[in-house]
Amino acid sequence: MPPTSRARSSKRGASTVAKTVTKSEIEESEASDASVEAQSKKRKQYDSDGLDDDSDDDVAATRTKRTPVKSKGKGKQTPKASARKRKKVLEEDYEDSEVDVGEGQQIVGKVVQAPTTGGVPPGQISKNTLDFLSHLKDPACNDREWFRLHEPIYRVAEKEWKDFIEAWTDNLVEVDPQIPHLPPKDVIHRIYRDIRFSNDKTPYKRGFSASFSRGGRKGIFAAFKPGNESLIAGGLWAPGRAELANVRTNLQRNSVRFRRVISAPEFVKFFGKAKPHPKGEQQSIFGHEDELKVAPKGVSKDHKDIDILKCRSFAVSHVFTDSEVLDPNFRQTLASVATVLQPFIHILNELLTVGGGNAVASSDEEDDDNDANDENGEDEDEE
Repeated sequence: MPPTSRARSSKRGASTVAKTVTKSEIEESEASDASVEAQSKKRKQYDSDGLDDDSDDDVAATRTKRTPVKSKGKGKQTPKASARKRKKVLEEDYEDSEVDVGEGQQIVGKVVQAPTTGGVPPGQISKNTLDFLSHLKDPACNDREWFRLHEPIYRVAEKEWKDFIEAWTDNLVEVDPQIPHLPPKDVIHRIYRDIRFSNDKTPYKRGFSASFSRGGRKGIFAAFKPGNESLIAGGLWAPGRAELANVRTNLQRNSVRFRRVISAPEFVKFFGKAKPHPKGEQQSIFGHEDELKVAPKGVSKDHKDIDILKCRSFAVSHVFTDSEVLDPNFRQTLASVATVLQPFIHILNELLTVGGGNAVASSDEEDDDNDANDENGEDEDEE
């Protein structure tokens, strides 16, 4: 019997110990929950004060930086005042901090901010943009490292160019309704160069540019480049074999209207005389690098239009000085040149199509009939 009693006592003792442990765990768990809840309330209080905490370590670090503020009278410090105090402390810590340069790292330079003066209204080009692009002519500046340090200036210049193109598109559409009104991002060219097959490995272009055309056909090209090299150009540059064949075939059928366009006084004023330059320089549609030295295959060297049939590119350009570009009325100047370009662009679009020469020929016949009627009318008036 005694062993049985000891066993019961031992069993009862084990039961008592087990019960005591379970209760202790519950009490500890409840205490832990209360502690977590208290911490949560404190963190909510910090969040409501405007403190952005990412981790418990940040909270602890921030708490150590807080400077106790003596309350006046019985009132306590308001949450807004507490937030302002913490913000001021954090800003002071940030200003006093130094950049940690790791192993293998080095400070390459300081980012140059965009100038705060010299701005112009949207639709104009400023001298700040001209100066920035002038630096890209220097190989030491036409470098990715230099460009990154001056990117704030580039972003302002790029925005200025986009605003100019957006404003000038309105002028251009008024001159030539066939050109669609597209947003700047669809007509502006990237400043980054394709250097894969070039001996010049400078990564950036030396100016801004944009193209305007209808239906994928050749149209007007505008470029802003410092050093009196800004220009407006239009026409057909280095066409494919099929396109070039169409143009030449249609010109052989009838070239009267085409010659009339490039010989117009206003056209000659902006783009030069409608004949090859004596020294082979670029003039009107003549003098391009890809121009043939001899007659094209299948064409007699004595053909009456051999001068224009030797051309492989049918494009013209007009250059502006920097002072003209910086003029507030530069958009109107561009629009006046685009007005002269319009008939040239339209007739090239006709010559590009198969059978386009027939349309040109019929137009020439109508023009000749109108001229004849005008002459007859003048004779009748004289009688």
